[in-house]
Amino acid sequence: MMELVLTVTAVALALAAAGAIIRIARGPSLLDRVLAADVLLAILGAALCIDMAVNRHLNNLMLVVAISIIGFIGSVTVARFVADRREQPNES
Repeated sequence: MMELVLTVTAVALALAAAGAIIRIARGPSLLDRVLAADVLLAILGAALCIDMAVNRHLNNLMLVVAISIIGFIGSVTVARFVADRREQPNES
């Protein structure tokens, strides 16, 4: 049963990662690309968590935390950058 669950989640994560990579390549705007990169980091974190659950170890826990922090900080940074760029034309 565990092999079936692992196979289903691996296929779902692979399809989601492929979709995120396509969005990174085709994204019409910077925000689309950043959001897709954030989704790709979340997929990577989910894959690491599934690996830890299946193999019953916590070796990748610090990596999952680091990926989560990097994704959050990157998204907030880009959102602030875009918000600052959008305010400038209104002031002129």
